[in-house]
Amino acid sequence: MLNSGLLLRAFDRPEDVVSWLGAVQSQDYPGAAWALAQRTPGVPEALVHEAFDAGRILRTHILRPTWHFVAPADLRWMLSLSGPRVHACNGSIYRSMELDARTLSRSHTILGRALSGRNWQTRAELATALARGGIRASGTRLAYLVMHAELEALICSGPRRGKQFTYALLDDRVPPARPLDRDAAVVELARRYVRSHGPATSRDFACWSGLTMRDSTAGFAAIAGELTQEVAGGLTYWFAPGRAPSPRRQPVARLLPNYDEYLIAHRDREIVLGDRRLGRKDRFSYHLILDGRVAGSWRPRTGAREIVVEVAAYSRPSSAWTAAIAAEAGRYGRFRSLPVRLSLGLC
Repeated sequence: MLNSGLLLRAFDRPEDVVSWLGAVQSQDYPGAAWALAQRTPGVPEALVHEAFDAGRILRTHILRPTWHFVAPADLRWMLSLSGPRVHACNGSIYRSMELDARTLSRSHTILGRALSGRNWQTRAELATALARGGIRASGTRLAYLVMHAELEALICSGPRRGKQFTYALLDDRVPPARPLDRDAAVVELARRYVRSHGPATSRDFACWSGLTMRDSTAGFAAIAGELTQEVAGGLTYWFAPGRAPSPRRQPVARLLPNYDEYLIAHRDREIVLGDRRLGRKDRFSYHLILDGRVAGSWRPRTGAREIVVEVAAYSRPSSAWTAAIAAEAGRYGRFRSLPVRLSLGLC
């Protein structure tokens, strides 16, 4: 929790959280925005939106075939490293959708023209442009046409238009940067991962980064002198030395979204799950964390005048735990700028 920013909440700005974590899974945009705010002293939702719209936080397909928040300064070298791996994962889908090299090249030309001059476009508008250019673009085929252009560093997120997301040319949103050679990029990504997600195993890093176990092992070996390791449950966990949480007298509760890096960035989750598995016996898709361990699930139910935070705990919480959960629910309400009512029960 300390390394991931959940304990001290020391980051002043949401973009600082993204830079620290390296990449933040964000196909659930509202949940990912809350994940960033969780690691700050109390940034409201509006400030996360402002950082996203201004391009201080970008969203694109990177590391794995899903959206992530990433800092503009990191986007080019991370795409150069992970793009070929994601393309390889998508290969059978490209073929089944008849997305051959000629079609993809034509689509890039059309997308480039449609977005030129900082002409931000929604996905529906890009579909229209592709159709006018003679390329079938709907449903899953459209999703993979756009993802391919993201992975090729042609496009990325633009500012939102109301509640709609737009796309932009990557060169309009990301400053030029000196490229990293592949070996150096593997090492830098491993370093960034361990400092912000450790304790972690090399399998965790391979799962999070989308790289091979060979790359993951090489990355960890290159920075082994910078790290401390401990063996638990037959697995070797690595983490940066010199960071240890101070003893706390009060219980620590967190209401995490469904794809928070604290959980989703690890393959080996036994330390925080015990004998449970995510989703098993859970009533809701978001996660209640008590002193670092998964202790239940929750969801926000937003009405016109208030948010009801429904929490389903695995066991009846003590009065101290109940107070800690209530404080976190209030924090979520301040993030959303709405009053909150807590509904606490058992799963």
